Amino acid sequence: MPKDYSCFSDFGLNKQLLQSVQESGWITPTPVQQKVIPQILAGQQVVGIAHTGTGKTAAYLLPLLKLLNYPQGDVPRCLILVPVHELAIQVSDVASQLAAQTRLRISALFGGGSIKKQREELKKGTDIIIGTPGRILDLYSKENLILKKIRFLVLDEADKLLDLGFLPQLNRLFEILPINRKNLLFSATMNNKVKALVESFIAFPVYVEVMQQSKTAPGVEQRLVAVPNFQAKVDFLKKLLEDEQMNRVMIFCRTKTIARNVSDNLKTFIPEKKVRRIDGNQQQQQRVNAVHALNSGEAQILVATDIAARGLDVKSVSHVINFDVPLVYDDYIHRIGRTARVFTTGTSITFCTEADQWHWKRIEKLTGTRLTPEPLPATIRVQPTPFEEQQYMNREIDLQKKKDDPQFKGAFHERKILKNKRKRTRQ
Repeated sequence: MPKDYSCFSDFGLNKQLLQSVQESGWITPTPVQQKVIPQILAGQQVVGIAHTGTGKTAAYLLPLLKLLNYPQGDVPRCLILVPVHELAIQVSDVASQLAAQTRLRISALFGGGSIKKQREELKKGTDIIIGTPGRILDLYSKENLILKKIRFLVLDEADKLLDLGFLPQLNRLFEILPINRKNLLFSATMNNKVKALVESFIAFPVYVEVMQQSKTAPGVEQRLVAVPNFQAKVDFLKKLLEDEQMNRVMIFCRTKTIARNVSDNLKTFIPEKKVRRIDGNQQQQQRVNAVHALNSGEAQILVATDIAARGLDVKSVSHVINFDVPLVYDDYIHRIGRTARVFTTGTSITFCTEADQWHWKRIEKLTGTRLTPEPLPATIRVQPTPFEEQQYMNREIDLQKKKDDPQFKGAFHERKILKNKRKRTRQ
């Protein structure tokens, strides 16, 4: 086969898969697809390192669909593990799209969905299951899911699986699954935890890396704006959203409370139906509906916590706004990866307070990107920072300085806090 895979027909895929690829509108394989598909078809165990939006889902699905070829029996032969149910739905949708011309059966199994419906679907027979580790083990322990025929195991977003504490469940599944299976692992980053995981269950893997580790997607224009406080962020955000080019926007917040406050503020000047919010407290169907509204154009803005940074596939996001600098630095890469997906371009704008600068420097070190902070536009009237918010930021800055210098004694060191408490008591 040719070494330069310039089109999908070069991979030797069957006509059913090529027809699905054509109907999906894909013309040229992405770099990760060019490197991964031939390796899987050749029977190799692959460890793929690629950032979000590079086409890695199709990179492993296309060869697996070709190798599985047609339905055999009623029990699954391929297991794809993902960290969150949004990603299970996304991968299931792509798999169903690519398998549309075949008779292969796809099942998505995840927490938050009806376990009764998932049991009924499994009884009908399936070839590929895509799910979260907890729900997979739950169905297995209740004898609703048979795993003895699994030929292929895929760990998608392996770094996030580990960040979310799924290692015990993964180890349990490794014990249950057939030993002679083929293992595939995909991750946005190759940190020490991911390295240890690879070493523990994949023998002689082929490593495929399509980027320098932890680099951001090439099509994203990144901007950094210095802001003094929460209200200035809200006012600047409203100003930004006046731009007609911001037609499909994702806004990432650090906590559920902040996301709710931002969403409520936006609804005071933008029609309520144009603003959606997703966070960890919502039911699965609410979150699916919010994403569908943005994808369909019914909504213009989706406000989210980092639970959505990897698990969502929203089409044609024009802008990503980091209302807060993330405290998990890898999440910055995945947040801004919601735009500029697969040969497109987009813009990310990060709001950075004085208390965020310490974290931002570490994100710059991780990504290898240096941005010059932009001042707020002169049209934004900056309100004084409320006392409690300023105290919080001062406390954060002190903690950061102490991490850099354990001998540092700032305004909030223990003796001064105790002295202030005594002073208030006397008063």
